[in-house]
Amino acid sequence: MSAADTSPIDVSIVVPVRNEEGNVAPLIAEIAAALDGRWAYEIIYVNDGSTDRTPGLLAELMQARGNLRRIDHAASSGQSAAVRTGVRHARGGIVATLDGDGQNNPAFLPNLISAIADGGGRVGLAAAQRVGRKDTGFKKFQSRIANKVRNAVLKDGTRDTGCGLKAFRRDVFLSLPYFDGLHRFLPALVRREGFEIAYVDVIDRPRHSGVSNYGFFDRLWVGLMDLAGVWWLIRRKRTTPVATEFK
Repeated sequence: MSAADTSPIDVSIVVPVRNEEGNVAPLIAEIAAALDGRWAYEIIYVNDGSTDRTPGLLAELMQARGNLRRIDHAASSGQSAAVRTGVRHARGGIVATLDGDGQNNPAFLPNLISAIADGGGRVGLAAAQRVGRKDTGFKKFQSRIANKVRNAVLKDGTRDTGCGLKAFRRDVFLSLPYFDGLHRFLPALVRREGFEIAYVDVIDRPRHSGVSNYGFFDRLWVGLMDLAGVWWLIRRKRTTPVATEFK
């Protein structure tokens, strides 16, 4: 194990990717520009079954960046699974995530991370809220409907759960019940655990290159079953008893 592997880490940046060869190098450079000199951090790319040059490019970049790590899924398992893999391997107490397509601007990472670091243990999640989205009209319509339905059912007070830019306490995330689609319900589930949510407005931008690799059904219709499940979890939440061990 190298010195870089054992040095203290404050923040872990987790980036799930599938077939994003044109976006890997520019995004890593932007992450470094945003975070260098602020925190001791690592960048964890979770390669979710890519079939293009993404793995090879990451291997090359790792030679120049000691804080860059790559974790491979043998086959594509979806965005939620990739995020969870990254969080489980993270060494930082604070984890921040962003999509690998370049639409999430790393310049907003410091605001999200600071919201957690300065939260005094009360803030479990800092969630980005997009303004000026650069998606197609159909995708924006789809997200608007999904957000309205989710908010009506869960009353999580969040207008946009689809943005990949988030920061959270690693221990809080790992305490949540895991299911495919978890990343879309983080505000409701973190509130369920008694933590506050911080919101940060961010400016969306077009992806650098390529096309979306997580499609229509992954974002909307499959989420209806998850919505019902999260509603049930919130309804079934009970106060954790105060326990004292006598010696």
